[in-house]
Amino acid sequence: MKIAVPYKDGEVFGHFGHTAEFMIYDTGGEKVLSKAVLPVTGSGHAALTGLLAGAGVDTVICGGAGAGARQAMAAAGMTVYGGVTGSADAAVENLLAGRLAQDLGIVSCGHDCGGHENGHHCGSHEDGHHCGCHGEH
Repeated sequence: MKIAVPYKDGEVFGHFGHTAEFMIYDTGGEKVLSKAVLPVTGSGHAALTGLLAGAGVDTVICGGAGAGARQAMAAAGMTVYGGVTGSADAAVENLLAGRLAQDLGIVSCGHDCGGHENGHHCGSHEDGHHCGCHGEH
């Protein structure tokens, strides 16, 4: 498995579409074989997903990602684990040990995006789901 984590100062960076770099982990079984920083070239979810696909990534661990980014990653055959915070290394270790749940409602932006089809705004959903606006502005 080849895992990408939006990365900053050893932590999972909270916003997939705004990361400056990814930490790429090559794994085998339940072990990390190697890791390396992949600087971001380009912008937008399509460019970032293309960058990861070109690096052979099949799994992404992130904090938040919008609907467009999630769709692009799914179209590229990537499995996404979202809503993750804290140490990037610990997140990968948890995934490899089977302790990281896949979260498909992985967006939380804390601002009013406006124009949502369902009439809700980020952070104001009664049902606990988030809007999917990251990278969609």
